[in-house]
Amino acid sequence: MVAVDQAIKIGVEQAMDYHERIDLLPFFALFLTHNPGIAFSMLSGWGAGPLIALSLAVTAFVSWLWVSSPADRIVAHFGFALIIGGAIGNLIDRTLYGYVIDYFLFHTPGWSFAIFNLADAAISVGAGLVIVDEVLLWRSTRKAD
Repeated sequence: MVAVDQAIKIGVEQAMDYHERIDLLPFFALFLTHNPGIAFSMLSGWGAGPLIALSLAVTAFVSWLWVSSPADRIVAHFGFALIIGGAIGNLIDRTLYGYVIDYFLFHTPGWSFAIFNLADAAISVGAGLVIVDEVLLWRSTRKAD
C-alpha cells in the first residue's frame, strides 16, 4: 500500500502542474495539491515537526493496539495494517517535503469533497474496519450473556 501510494504521488508530481485538474470520470478527477495539515487541512498551522511527531505517536499507538489484540481479530488486524500503512505513506511525504501530496477529487458541478490520497483512503477504510470489528465483537459478547 505504501509503495503504490508513493508511486502515484511521484507520478502526479511529475506529470501534473500544481492545482491542475484532470477529469477521469464525470464525478472523479486527479487534482494535484499539497496539504500542510492533516485531514481537511486541520492543524495546518502546526508545521511539519509537530505533525511528524503526532504521526509517529499515532502509528506507535495503532501498532500497540495491533500486537495487543487477539490473533483471531482478523478484521481489526487488517484495519490496523491499513491505518499504519496510510500513516507511513503520509509520514514519508511530510518528512521529505513538509506537506502531504493529495491528488484524488470527487466532485459534482455544485459540490466537491476534500482532496485526498490513497494513504488517506487506507486510514479511513482501516478505521472503519476496526469499528466494524468492535461492533461485531460487542454484539457477539452481548448475545453470549
